[in-house]
Amino acid sequence: MLLATILLLCPFPQIEGTAKTVTIASAAVSVSTNDSAADSLSQPLPSAPEPKVKTDAEVAAADMMEPGYTPGPQPAKPISGVKMSISRPSETPSERRLWYALSITGSSAAAFDAWSTRRAISEGYGTEANPLLRPFSHSGAMYAATQVSPLVMDFIGKRMMVSEHGWIRSMWWLPQSAGSGVSLFAGVHNTRLVP
Repeated sequence: MLLATILLLCPFPQIEGTAKTVTIASAAVSVSTNDSAADSLSQPLPSAPEPKVKTDAEVAAADMMEPGYTPGPQPAKPISGVKMSISRPSETPSERRLWYALSITGSSAAAFDAWSTRRAISEGYGTEANPLLRPFSHSGAMYAATQVSPLVMDFIGKRMMVSEHGWIRSMWWLPQSAGSGVSLFAGVHNTRLVP
């Protein structure tokens, strides 16, 4: 079976100059390849069907060209970039200025909260209520630790400003304002504790 498959897929070349005999039940035909090759070249080949589209030379000879048409191969147009159908919203200059103002306000309010907390704790009038900031309350690292929250709120506000959803874009200022308000409230509360 494997040999039959190989013989079918890989035909062997036939030796030229030998007579090929085809036997059919009704008639036998013998073809000799010695001199028939030269005779077959002198006979005309069958013609191909006529094309339905005229060539550029035929169009030019018949004066059927439109003005400004030049026959011949046209160079291909360069591939241009694909234009996006939907673009992402961007911030306006006034929104950017307001975002920077809210960033500075949030960081200042957090620094005020850290200062008032350290002052109240060092004089013995209170303790740090936030368990995440409690390890930093007795050192200067409190100032750096309180700046994490305003940075997170700035990032959230910036992402909301360029959101694809309109209702989120309209409230981009809310995280920064809320963070500033909470820090300012905590700072005022701590200053009232110390006489």
